[in-house]
Amino acid sequence: MVAKIFIDGEVGTTGLQIKARLEARADISLLRLDEAVRKDPAARGEMLNAADLVVLCLPDAAARDAVSMIDNPAVKVVDASTAHRTAADWVYGFPEYEAGQRDKIAAARWVTNPGCYAITAVAMLHPLVKGGLLPADFPVTVNAISGYSGGGKNMIAEFEDAQADNYSEAPFRVYALGLEHKHVPEIQRWSGLEMRPLLVPSVGRYRQGMIVQLPLQLGALPGRPTPGDVHDMLTAHYRDCRFVTVVDRAAAAAMKGLEPESVNGSNELRLHVFAHEEHGHAVVMGLLDNLGKGASGQAVQNLNIMLGLSDDAGLDVNAIPAY
Repeated sequence: MVAKIFIDGEVGTTGLQIKARLEARADISLLRLDEAVRKDPAARGEMLNAADLVVLCLPDAAARDAVSMIDNPAVKVVDASTAHRTAADWVYGFPEYEAGQRDKIAAARWVTNPGCYAITAVAMLHPLVKGGLLPADFPVTVNAISGYSGGGKNMIAEFEDAQADNYSEAPFRVYALGLEHKHVPEIQRWSGLEMRPLLVPSVGRYRQGMIVQLPLQLGALPGRPTPGDVHDMLTAHYRDCRFVTVVDRAAAAAMKGLEPESVNGSNELRLHVFAHEEHGHAVVMGLLDNLGKGASGQAVQNLNIMLGLSDDAGLDVNAIPAY
């Protein structure tokens, strides 16, 4: 069976990457709207209800409107916006989240695709909170750097278009200085934290790739866990996961640095535990392609699961065209 897929918002960064991962597949038929009617409500409504599965790559309000236009009960939806990431009636689209999450996605009609900072932070925090190593009421700080493609067209113009009003030649900048970021509610909800985490995001002058850092003062935690305890808990949680890996402690200890572009073009989320035993310090770091496991690759993985296909269909690193 060939599944009919409609990407609503395919001209944006996430939509273009999803299309690139799907358009050569024989098991997928992409439904397309002509440019002249791309924003016509009637034409969009017809396409939204003609698909087997719709991927929404839209601003939050537009994503909610699109969902309200779907009256065909057979249509499934993967929403890549922030609109439904904490909604009770949507399934969180992180198959490796915990045992049984993939089955929930497979049975779902509505799946919300995680955010890039969020999926990485949740991947680090949830096993530690669930396992009792990190108290739910602990004050957590998350630091992160992303390639500028994660900010969409405006941020891409800021770094690439010398004619743009917001063009900047800065090599690096911290943003969201009001300490309010749209991924924070999602991180808190799905990590299991009771206290709102503090997220400090930044962007570098490179196109894609992301590092998210979770610093831990181990001596401040109940039981004074060791770096090995942190590593063991993460390793046990993600054992046998196809797209989430925990780097061996010896390999991490031998590293001289971590490059944010190392897994670009893949759907991999790679976790590291860096530590200083004597000082009681550890930093868990997540590495991913913010347009891969952090957005489009994860959307395709969810789509595959919802259609009863293999998780990795169309996600071979060599099958993903360069962006």
